[in-house]
Amino acid sequence: MPTLILVRHGRSTANTAGLLAGWTPGVALDERGTAQAAGLPGRLRELPIAELVTSPLQRCQETVAPLLAARPGLTAHTDDRIGECDYGDWSGRKLAELADEPLMQVVQQHPTAAAFPGGESMRQMQHRAAEAVREWNARVEREHGADAVYVMCSHGDIIKSLVADAIGLHLDLFQRISVEPCSITAIRYTRLRPFLVRLGDTGDFASLAPRAEPAGPDAPVGGGAGAP
Repeated sequence: MPTLILVRHGRSTANTAGLLAGWTPGVALDERGTAQAAGLPGRLRELPIAELVTSPLQRCQETVAPLLAARPGLTAHTDDRIGECDYGDWSGRKLAELADEPLMQVVQQHPTAAAFPGGESMRQMQHRAAEAVREWNARVEREHGADAVYVMCSHGDIIKSLVADAIGLHLDLFQRISVEPCSITAIRYTRLRPFLVRLGDTGDFASLAPRAEPAGPDAPVGGGAGAP
């Protein structure tokens, strides 16, 4: 079965503003995110990419644009199922404000019980994304062979939930996974089990150095802005 390369979109204007973007329209890459996207073709240059699938949201479309420009024969397929979690009434709000919402503790500690007001549950989010991957795995293998490699550009919570699905990790533990903007995660699927072969790889180990303000115990909902 194919190898899936999951790319989180580059850093966005919502990331730097501390907003939970969700499906809010008009959220673009910021200057750093644009630079991250420009570096993506070089990072993937050794890979024979069979297909490219992307979330419909602007920040993902902008992230894959340099890759498409570098590979004229490659086209992008848009799949709503790998679009960001629908945070409903939380969309567009400041994460600092949402931290005081009683639901945030559920999101952090018991995601399978978390359903966003006016939006979807985290279980629904994982289910639709995992179904999309399974269908694309079958299509890519059918059209390009069992050893094919394909790329999906998606969002932090989506990618974390797909990693959890691949390694048999309960969704209630998926907040232990971290994927920074424009990081690369690779999952090699086989008939009997998937193998996680890369997780949140940015190629930049400077982000692991101690920070002036240490990260807190909570996971950044929506994926966060990455290292400063």
